[in-house]
Amino acid sequence: MTPRRRMDLDPDTVERDLVKLVLTVVELLRQLMERQALRRFDVGDLSEEQEERIGLTLMLLEDRMAELRDRYGLRPEDLNLDLGPLGPLLPRK
Repeated sequence: MTPRRRMDLDPDTVERDLVKLVLTVVELLRQLMERQALRRFDVGDLSEEQEERIGLTLMLLEDRMAELRDRYGLRPEDLNLDLGPLGPLLPRK
């Protein structure tokens, strides 16, 4: 019988790790929305008002993400999960 492994659950670490996971998912979705918006801009599928609104929304989301990363001491590259043989989750800039 193998000994049980204990989990070290430090409240500060749990909160930071949870925030990191949530921000990673939000960053993935933000990048996908940005790529979709760029495709729609290129095709001419959006009105000027829609282009402006999407651009502003994406800028505000990016600013808010930066604020949250700063609050929890995270860098943008901290949100890029290593998926082993599949490589990183997010494209490298």
